[in-house]
Amino acid sequence: MLPKQCQMALKEWAITVEAMAQGDQVLLLRKGGIHEEGKDFRVIHDEFLFYPTYLHQKEDLLQPSHQPALRKMLEETQDDTKVTFTYWAKAEEVLEISDQKKVDDLEPHYIWTTAYAQSKLHWKPKLPLSVMLLRVYKLEKPVTVSYLPEYGGCTSWVEVLTDVNLGNMEPVLDDAAFQKQVDEIKGSLGLTVTAG
Repeated sequence: MLPKQCQMALKEWAITVEAMAQGDQVLLLRKGGIHEEGKDFRVIHDEFLFYPTYLHQKEDLLQPSHQPALRKMLEETQDDTKVTFTYWAKAEEVLEISDQKKVDDLEPHYIWTTAYAQSKLHWKPKLPLSVMLLRVYKLEKPVTVSYLPEYGGCTSWVEVLTDVNLGNMEPVLDDAAFQKQVDEIKGSLGLTVTAG
């Protein structure tokens, strides 16, 4: 059963959130935000709102097919006094990888360049890279809250001051389409795919 409210949010590039909302991507690669406690990312919440961010998004970090969408997004005026939540996600599984070849093998499953994905792996090289397999849901209607200074900074997780009402959410991908992507990702990593 899906929750009706949520306070935890995960910051992610707006262009990546959009790709996940379109069902083009179901994974996130994370290793940490600069100001994380302990300086490394942890999947401390397996259910969260997507907090779309606009800093650090660059065309040359995206595969060419996704660059026009970013250009269009960056042309739109952003209201820095508000944050709008449109999508909620549940981490169905978290895999860990430490091998550059595996990051490269995932390339068909993400919108970034392999060089950018590799940079995530190489930051703090002793730590594995978390591959979060996310089931994404669209909120019944977008919820906008006022931006607060404590939401700023290079952290991954944000606790929203007020509960965000999720309403009756709908998955962006049906069960079969989601499972197909998960199986393809696991296949790319050389993992055994469970027959359904």
